[in-house]
Amino acid sequence: MHSIDALFNSVAALPPSFESEVIAKAVGEQFGLVGQYRPLVSERDQNFRLETADGARYVVKITSFAENPLVTDFQIAALLHLEQFGLTGVPRIVRTRRGGDRGIIRSNDGDEAVLRVVTWLDGELLSDANVTPEICHRFGCRLADLDIALENFSHAGDRQDLLWDMQRAAELGALLIHIDNRDVRQLVEEVLNVFETSAGSALKELACQVIHNDANGENVLLDEQQELSGFIDFGDMLRAPRIVDVATAAAYLRTIDGDPLRLLVPFVAGYNERNPLSELESDLLYDLIRTRLAMTLLILYWRVSARQPGDPYREKSLQGEATAFDFLQNLTTLGRAAFRERILDEKSFKNK
Repeated sequence: MHSIDALFNSVAALPPSFESEVIAKAVGEQFGLVGQYRPLVSERDQNFRLETADGARYVVKITSFAENPLVTDFQIAALLHLEQFGLTGVPRIVRTRRGGDRGIIRSNDGDEAVLRVVTWLDGELLSDANVTPEICHRFGCRLADLDIALENFSHAGDRQDLLWDMQRAAELGALLIHIDNRDVRQLVEEVLNVFETSAGSALKELACQVIHNDANGENVLLDEQQELSGFIDFGDMLRAPRIVDVATAAAYLRTIDGDPLRLLVPFVAGYNERNPLSELESDLLYDLIRTRLAMTLLILYWRVSARQPGDPYREKSLQGEATAFDFLQNLTTLGRAAFRERILDEKSFKNK
């Protein structure tokens, strides 16, 4: 397992910066696709939306130089598994002209990276929608379906070293020095202490499987009928207990004003309908949601110090995570006992 410093460095590393003309030439030659390119903001890779003359859309991904090739293999294999499983609403791997599942791109300076193309999924981002309890119930059902589809999939690269691995949350304590807000730092440190002394040990008792690990509102799509139509961005997949997937998604269903569980109760109810959680998993959910929020704040404050003002990912992160501390405070005020009582009372959603 890599040191936590290595994980910091992999995230701090800038994405590849190939010229669009170089990318277009490589994609045209290897995949036979030609069209208009639009840059997409990404944490580690260099991504584009490609639209061809006939209106077909794709995501073109140039893999980070810092990514382990085994992890790249794992991500491709996972999408191929989901295709074979028949799960809809996830990107499909686009094959090269020779039938391969990836290509290679070389810069004018001789730098080389893996080139991937996947299908584009249409839909409204959950983060842009008016999120209702009913939508959250359907979200829970669809995330359960995804976890079921991945349950029996394994790969040599599924234990990737990742800063967003909740199983290693305690190691992020090294980032506390970057939080210059005393209230934020105190609460985050308290949450990490709970994880280190109790929740983290209990998490190790659970069976692991491959999970999406990043089902936030930027990676979840709705169709015109407000049905959950798909999941995107499988770059943070890893092997972990499935409750980590639930807690991660739940950490982004933030209600700042009013009932903090207004969206969480139907979300968990929907997940339980398709893929019921065990008693231990349910017991851990409160602490794991708070852990994900603490991780978000730690990494956010660290990034503010690591990236320059104006950096697209930095600015997007600051805007998107502004509610994390407020939600963490609200859950902490509510307390574990009240959370568990409400979250397990599925009738409180179904009878409304």
